[in-house]
Amino acid sequence: MGEQCGKSLNNEFKEERENKKQCSKFKEYLNNVSYEQFVRFMYQPKDPSSLGVIRFLFGLLMLIDLPEERGGSDIDFRWGDPRDCHFPLFPILRPLPYPYMALLYGIMWFGACGIMLGYKFQTSALLFGVPYWYLLLLDKSFWNNHSYLFGIVTILLVGSSANHYLSLDGLFDERKKNRHVPYWNYFILKFQFFMLYFLAGLKKTDKEWLEGYSMTNLGNHWVFLPFTLFLTVEQIDYLVVHWFGFLLDLTIGFWMLIEITRPIAMIFCACFHLMNSRLFSIGMFPYVCLATMPLFCTETWPRRLQSIFFKKVNYRVEPSPVCVYTRQQSEDYHDLQLPHEINWKHKLVVGLLLTHCGLQCFLPYSHFITQGYNNWTKGLYGYSWDMMVHSWDTTIVVVKVVDNNSGGEFFLDPAAWTQNERWNKHADMCLQYAECLKNNLLQDLQHEKSREGVENEVGPKHITSENISIYVDVWCSLNGRFQQRMYDPNYDLLKANWSPFRPVEWLKPVLAEYNDFRGQMNQISQEVYSWSNYSDVLFIADFPGLYLENYITKDLRNVTLTVLEGEVFFEIEDEETSQSYGVKLGKNESVPVEVEVFHKVHTISSTPSCYMYVYMNKTREYLGELPQSSDSDRDVMYSPFPLIEDVQFRIDAFLRMVGHISNSFLHVFYNQPLIRRSRLPFS
Repeated sequence: MGEQCGKSLNNEFKEERENKKQCSKFKEYLNNVSYEQFVRFMYQPKDPSSLGVIRFLFGLLMLIDLPEERGGSDIDFRWGDPRDCHFPLFPILRPLPYPYMALLYGIMWFGACGIMLGYKFQTSALLFGVPYWYLLLLDKSFWNNHSYLFGIVTILLVGSSANHYLSLDGLFDERKKNRHVPYWNYFILKFQFFMLYFLAGLKKTDKEWLEGYSMTNLGNHWVFLPFTLFLTVEQIDYLVVHWFGFLLDLTIGFWMLIEITRPIAMIFCACFHLMNSRLFSIGMFPYVCLATMPLFCTETWPRRLQSIFFKKVNYRVEPSPVCVYTRQQSEDYHDLQLPHEINWKHKLVVGLLLTHCGLQCFLPYSHFITQGYNNWTKGLYGYSWDMMVHSWDTTIVVVKVVDNNSGGEFFLDPAAWTQNERWNKHADMCLQYAECLKNNLLQDLQHEKSREGVENEVGPKHITSENISIYVDVWCSLNGRFQQRMYDPNYDLLKANWSPFRPVEWLKPVLAEYNDFRGQMNQISQEVYSWSNYSDVLFIADFPGLYLENYITKDLRNVTLTVLEGEVFFEIEDEETSQSYGVKLGKNESVPVEVEVFHKVHTISSTPSCYMYVYMNKTREYLGELPQSSDSDRDVMYSPFPLIEDVQFRIDAFLRMVGHISNSFLHVFYNQPLIRRSRLPFS
């Protein structure tokens, strides 16, 4: 018994000594790790071939992107009217006159071409990148996550040696041809695209996404046809779109980093991006992701591919601890060898890279600082990586102008002097829009006073003084909730107290207490849709003390208002007698609604009210009886070659861009007449 206890104690002492020994080794390893060693690691020499191919593909895709998402084919529409409202991130930024904006696109095109060909590479990257960021910061309403990504990749390429392979620089300069590149050239791009996937996955941990409310009715798309064999449309939306999309984004970067799982992961990732190219209108983003997937592979993969067709291709990289300065000729490329000491420049570069990595991890979660840009969602869409997490359905946008001297109230088309409707989802852009409207209306007023006004302008017919107020009322639904107003409709935006670092004081909160109604709303919708192909329903919620003023057009019939929660007062004004009458409605009570008559729905309960309109849409009924020409639409929908399906469209867009640029060049340098198309009013 004593011997067994002694052996047991002896074994415990041995394990303890072994654990202490391992701990001491680990501490010794940590003590030996230094910033200098990390710098040496980041400057390991790597084969340039993979980076060169990725650079070529990125430049090519940016050439295609310029006439499309950057608006090159419609420069005159986007930047031609000096009265158009733009939404810069910094107030100091202003668009240049139209011909100079067109010349900027020309500079960007030559820059993208230089990136693709690897000609004067750093200069070309700057020629593309500087105007690109200027255009991006000039208008927040055009922001997208991938637009931000393209700008970041351009910045990272500027400092890289991506022109050491498959480039004109290498052809003209033997010192650059096939020369090694430091490992950080690969590391920083790999990090950027890893974070693209990983952050998108983290953002999808949002309850709205995991419960399946963010994206609906995608299961009907043809890309999901194989899944319809064993899943319903609702199951495809929930399991494939939401949960598989979440798991893929969150983990695919890790799977592609691991050599064993990389081939299967890349197949899944490629299918994912190709499906996205069919599901959404997101330009070159899926193809840029496809082009950069080889970042996760061994750097010599292009040479390995070459070796299949050419017998003598040396793609081995000789081991060397750091990649700088000294050159030694080898058989296929210039080798780089280690100097005795790394210098401050190497340490600075690595420090800047680590700073960039920290910023990219921090910015998507920095909204507790920039609270003025928070609305129903956190931050401005475009650098938060919350791709497709939130879906919006806007029904009403009311822009009211009040002349405080005359007391007149006038309403403007919310599309006036704007090019998209994203501005109305962001309080800071609503504020910028109000200032832009004020400037345009007062400018029209001055023209009218000097008898130089244009009859078609909106302002001169109504505004009589510079003492005006502007109110915006936006009704929309977030992720399938009730339609509700986003802002206080009685808040004068021209007197707004706004700061980037304080919450928006005129923002109305999302009525999250009614989230559970979404299941009931879905059941009611299905029942209403079963009545007829032309029956429809609209769900609305409103705050106590406010009212909805509505007008039902003659296109609708059998309109009924039903209260689901709270109490409302339904009011109709008799136009002949100018007297109003109405009825008080409680939960589950209904009232028929007359068409072609204004009515108001006042919320009189102490809590928000919820109600619905049920109606028949005569316009849809009429259109449903017309013959459908679905052959061409079906051909486009089922096109198996998404990148080249619209070759003629892309050629026409490119030629229009060239026309704008050349016409502007002749105007600026040779004083030729400037030709510019005109948009229809408020289109």
